[in-house]
Amino acid sequence: MDWPRIRAVWKRVIALAWPVMAEQTFRTLMRTVDVIVTATFNPASVVAIGLADLYARMPLRIGLGLGGGTIALSSQDSGAAAEANRDEAITQGILLGALLGIPFMLLGFFLSEPAIRVFGAGQDVENLEHVVALGSTYLAIIFATAPARHVALIGARALQGTGDTRTPMYVNVVANAMNIVGSVALGFGFAPLGIPRLEIVGVGVATAVANVFTATMLCLAIWTDWSDASFSRPRDFVIARQLVVVSAPKVAEGFASTIAEFPFNAILLGFGQPVNAGFQIGRRMYQQVTGPLSRGYNVAASVVVGQRLGEGDADGARFEGWAVAGLGLVTVGSVGVGLVFAADAFVSLFTSNPETVTYAVAFAQVYGICGAALVVFSVLSGGLQGASETRIPFVARTTGVFGLQLGLTFLLGVVLGWGPLGAYVGIGATYVWMALVVAGGFHVTGWADRAAEMMEERGSDVTIWG
Repeated sequence: MDWPRIRAVWKRVIALAWPVMAEQTFRTLMRTVDVIVTATFNPASVVAIGLADLYARMPLRIGLGLGGGTIALSSQDSGAAAEANRDEAITQGILLGALLGIPFMLLGFFLSEPAIRVFGAGQDVENLEHVVALGSTYLAIIFATAPARHVALIGARALQGTGDTRTPMYVNVVANAMNIVGSVALGFGFAPLGIPRLEIVGVGVATAVANVFTATMLCLAIWTDWSDASFSRPRDFVIARQLVVVSAPKVAEGFASTIAEFPFNAILLGFGQPVNAGFQIGRRMYQQVTGPLSRGYNVAASVVVGQRLGEGDADGARFEGWAVAGLGLVTVGSVGVGLVFAADAFVSLFTSNPETVTYAVAFAQVYGICGAALVVFSVLSGGLQGASETRIPFVARTTGVFGLQLGLTFLLGVVLGWGPLGAYVGIGATYVWMALVVAGGFHVTGWADRAAEMMEERGSDVTIWG
């Protein structure tokens, strides 16, 4: 085993990944503060923001999907020193994202009320009207900045593809800090400064302002000499088509995962409310301690694999992809093992209900045991994304969440009567399956040739060797 080479890759990956990890940590903190602030108003506000966030995930999925396509082309063309194609790919990705945000603006303006009301069957009429009023207003505010949210997500990944992971971190850390302060100030009000108490509207306005700020600052970074990337006049339809081809499976993967959440949560509720609450707490715990690490490694893998392919070094791309996976196993895998033994202590921070605690500990331990599989999936999905191959992660996740997390849980838990144990098995089997599929795809499929063909088609000529 070539340890000096592996250590060199790990050193570069850590340099690329830590800003993404820091950024994600602040993003998670911002969402936590939003929930805490909203919970102080009234129960209807918590329900309203929860329902609205189900819809708010849609622009998130589109932005992340287009960002995946943009980081693929950006990293490859950076490695190939094809600056003109890289800049046009970045420009087209951002423009496409802005345009795809407009339908959400219209949805928020015209249809936010019926969108929230659809969840109200069987609820108390008076309470339902309160939730609809709050949720529809919040959703309209969030959707008003959907184009900016898309631009922010795509712009960040465009810069990351060039190897600049620090600029998106600087911008997003400031934006998330603004969001936190704004949520507290506008939510509760501050009379000495003349700031009114807007409650859930204030939380929405703070998020909307942060979205616009992030998009504006990242576009300025690209437009000015701050970054290596630049904007250019869109001319090449081939680049636009490739962005869609690479991004579409990533978008579909995100939507599939979101759709599967609804029936899966319904199954858990069928086992009892403490089971569902335990699942939410256990998963949140795992995401809190490992999410930033996994996202950082995912982005770093996209960058190093894409840039190596741009340089024409297929063997180097493959080696570095596996090296990042190894680093993820060492770090995230160790955290997962630690969570298995520390789950009781962590759960006590979230709830004291004995029945909920039991299930929360069990779900947290399941996620901890699956930590190695989860990080392998995340890293190698990032590597394949850097090679413009997003179809394999789509197949892995879609078959996993529908066939195993949903299907196997229903079979074992409901049909065979295993109850929550069926969910533990279903979740574990899902992530092992997803890891095996992407690992097999990364090892045996011709993603290097696919990347070379796409680069040649758009004029970023390179000869893949190895």
